[in-house]
Amino acid sequence: QVQLVESGGGLVQPGGSLRLSCAASGSIFSINAMGWYRQAPGKQRELVARITSDGSTNLADSIKGRFTISRDNAKNTVYLQMNSLKPEDTAVYYCNARAVYRAYGIPHEYNYWGQGTQVTVSS
Repeated sequence: QVQLVESGGGLVQPGGSLRLSCAASGSIFSINAMGWYRQAPGKQRELVARITSDGSTNLADSIKGRFTISRDNAKNTVYLQMNSLKPEDTAVYYCNARAVYRAYGIPHEYNYWGQGTQVTVSS
């Protein structure tokens, strides 16, 4: 079991910045990747950024150059620094953790999700 708690969302003007945090607890040792997804009303959930256990990252094209994902292993926390925010960034942002469990040497993956934090970019 992994529990994820997000924070840092809010209302910001276009061009502004926000920093999202996601703190993980529980079976932290099982996590091999964490990331941020977002979903706007009427649209599909999309990957924003992901960071793996070895530090590798991948970012959505729409946010490259503006957002940065990072982690603090000591705090079991992943961050999403969002700069130069645009109205189209408005969405509920969900923290995701991918966990791997082994049963008799066979790996099984499971995704955990935070409750989501609202980010609104508006004038």
